[in-house]
Amino acid sequence: MNQRPEPNRLTPTASANAAPARSWTTRRDEKARRLARVTPWFKDGVLPASRIVDALQVLIRPGDRVALEGDNQKQADFLSRSFAKVDPAEVHDVHLLISSISRPEHLTLFEKRIAHKVDFAFAGPQSLRVAQLLEDGQLEVGSIHTYVELYARMFVDLTPQVALLCAEQADRHGNLYTGANTEDTPTIAEAAAFRHGIVIVQVNEIVDQLPRVDIPASWVDVVVEADQPFAVEPLFTRDPRHIGDLQVLTAMMVIRGIYEQYGVTSLNHGIGFDTAAIELLLPTYGESLGLRGKICRNWTLNPHPTLIPAIESGWVDSVHCFGSEVGMEAYIEARPDVFFTGSDGSLRSNRVLCQLAGQYGVDLFIGSTLQLDADANSSTVTRGRLAGFGGAPNMGHDPRGRRHASEAWLKLLKGDGPVARGQKLVVQTAETYKKGGEPTFVDELDAIAVGNKSGMPIAPVMIYGDDVSHVVTEEGIAYLHKAEGIDERRATLAAVAGVTPIGLRAKPEKTAELRRRGIVAYPEDLGIRRSDAKRSLLAARSIDDLVTWSGGLYAPPARFRSW
Repeated sequence: MNQRPEPNRLTPTASANAAPARSWTTRRDEKARRLARVTPWFKDGVLPASRIVDALQVLIRPGDRVALEGDNQKQADFLSRSFAKVDPAEVHDVHLLISSISRPEHLTLFEKRIAHKVDFAFAGPQSLRVAQLLEDGQLEVGSIHTYVELYARMFVDLTPQVALLCAEQADRHGNLYTGANTEDTPTIAEAAAFRHGIVIVQVNEIVDQLPRVDIPASWVDVVVEADQPFAVEPLFTRDPRHIGDLQVLTAMMVIRGIYEQYGVTSLNHGIGFDTAAIELLLPTYGESLGLRGKICRNWTLNPHPTLIPAIESGWVDSVHCFGSEVGMEAYIEARPDVFFTGSDGSLRSNRVLCQLAGQYGVDLFIGSTLQLDADANSSTVTRGRLAGFGGAPNMGHDPRGRRHASEAWLKLLKGDGPVARGQKLVVQTAETYKKGGEPTFVDELDAIAVGNKSGMPIAPVMIYGDDVSHVVTEEGIAYLHKAEGIDERRATLAAVAGVTPIGLRAKPEKTAELRRRGIVAYPEDLGIRRSDAKRSLLAARSIDDLVTWSGGLYAPPARFRSW
């Protein structure tokens, strides 16, 4: 007997009560609606600068996530100054995504209640003000990220509705030339443009022909010619005149006790006078050790002026850069074998790709910190100062996803089984006491109290101690990766912590044993005489010397000139 088939209960049927069809284009439609209100203001495809505040009040809505290009160096400052002028009654409660809180108006946004929440990576110049606004309840911190972490989240749960960016030049079609200071621009533009966010770009000038196209017009919605060139900070310039004998001693120990011993050929240097001293000792002290060609060949690094003597002396094979450095443009253009440059001769920097290179492609990260505890956990977040981390946590850890081997990586081999793996060298440098008499080595990081007071789910630690392989102070080197067990690891760190609370726990007999076993090394153990650590060893002892080394190609900013 034939039976009528049972109706499919999962098949929707038309009914008067059926839910309306869902729209799958809400983001695209909202973008088009907002842009339709401002495009009539364009002249030859460009928004007049006089209409920028009006445009921002239309294009940014309350509660939007707004990515503002406050990079490590370059700043979309025309847009940030204009953003701070919008009417808080029209635009408020914005969630700001910014890699570096660098300019006063970045925080004026919070004082005027235009913005309320921020996710960021670094706030060095404004760290005191950030801490105060946080304490006053005018600013909410989502998280303090590494650079790569923040950008990654822009492709996941922090996709911006609006991106405020900057570039050197644009043509009338909206194509962009970002020049030497590309930094973060392409990454943020892509995150916004391909999820139907609005991309607004300030440019220094409108031209008929670009030197090269760094970002295509199809990614860009609004171009405005700024009232002045975007701000760029010479963040990585260190005047050799300020490098003292103590930094020279530390640098000698790093070269002799780490770079030479482990055969470090690929590396990243953090910013500071300690690392500047290392760079300036390569052509002198490093040369005397016969190390040219054996160490420090491939770098992920901003174009530090203090690296010029090493480049000119034949030490450096390649440098890939996060960003550029003011005054280094002509030098970089003249050294295309070393730097990554375009056909126009200008540097092609990219912070995300260089951070990835610094994470996976190099064998060593070295950088300084403000505080270390007994377990070598470190942070630049201290009481009253919410500085953030920048890229240090990204490059200053041992990436467990690494699969390629190198001499340096294998020298930190853990275990002897068939699946043993190496380890990245993560080196922290620190003077035992900071200026002002505050100890660098402390029982508890200030970051713990700051995190608790601010309601952060985890303490803002910059580099976790279990990633740190070496700590170098003016006292010596702690080879933490060689220590057996937590107690010996703490004793190793205490041995180089001087007369700080941590250092006072060092027991002379244990320290002597650690030195015999090569787990602690003082300068004498490395064949270094403290009396030899003099500024006279530096390949350049002034900015003027660096200009001379460059053959006149380096043009330092005026504030660094002594002539």
